[in-house]
Amino acid sequence: MNEPIFEIKEEKKEKNYSKIVVSPLEQGFGLTLGNSLRRVLLTGLSGYAVTSVKIAGVKHQFSTLAGMKEDIVEFVLNLKKVRFSGTSDKVTKGTIEMSKGGTVSASDIKISGPLKVVNTDLTLANVDKGSKFSAEISIEKGVGYSPAEERSVDSIGLIPVDASFSPVKRVSYKIEETRVGRVTNYDKLTLEVWTDGAVEGITAVVESAKILVSYFNQVVTPKKVVKKAEEVVNELGLVGKLSVEEIGLPTRVANALIKAGHETVEELVNAKKDDLVKVRNLGEKSLKIIAAALGTKGVEFSPR
Repeated sequence: MNEPIFEIKEEKKEKNYSKIVVSPLEQGFGLTLGNSLRRVLLTGLSGYAVTSVKIAGVKHQFSTLAGMKEDIVEFVLNLKKVRFSGTSDKVTKGTIEMSKGGTVSASDIKISGPLKVVNTDLTLANVDKGSKFSAEISIEKGVGYSPAEERSVDSIGLIPVDASFSPVKRVSYKIEETRVGRVTNYDKLTLEVWTDGAVEGITAVVESAKILVSYFNQVVTPKKVVKKAEEVVNELGLVGKLSVEEIGLPTRVANALIKAGHETVEELVNAKKDDLVKVRNLGEKSLKIIAAALGTKGVEFSPR
């Protein structure tokens, strides 16, 4: 098959909407590209969303706040609709301060970072005249959907928020026959993309194509997969929770490990060799003893 040559045109562009035509494609490739791009557009692109909120005077989300028309659940649901654009891989903080009452909108969110609110006209709450409202939110970058239950709460009043990170809200595509000279069996792919305003439709399509290319590159020229430390820990299961005293080590070796802060199998497996050999009463011989003891538990020990 010859190298593919086709055009990509943005035929129509409106607020948060793009109609993109890809043509001419070899027969069958309209469906191949259309289905692949649609899936990545909907689930593979990163975006920003509110992941938690702390409201002055509120201890939990199932309560009300004096002077605010909406209850806390309604306010949190409105926060979920706020969309952001920018570039930041870190957790970004935002604050909302209302001292005179009135309508609290997304434009009232003050962000201490490189992000900005896209849908500034979104109403978050209505506060009575003379009432005060103060809140702090956390904004994070992510992919797909993240339920509030996945986030730990480390302080009273911190409310985790369900987060939908995807900047693409809807995608549809259709394939039609098109002509190249006298040949009529080429495909014409038409993509329609609706976004949240944080990204242009054509940009979203290009980014999705880049993601697909990265996956196909791994098929063509595969890179060796190196397991991360976290993955190794997950494989340990219950064995990882055992103390070094429970795996049959000599008392001298076990005590030396505990004093050095390596109290469990999990901590031991993730330790660096240079750090272990520096521990008093440990050496290369001790590492072989540790490896043998862990081997009886089905754990491979090869400190980095």
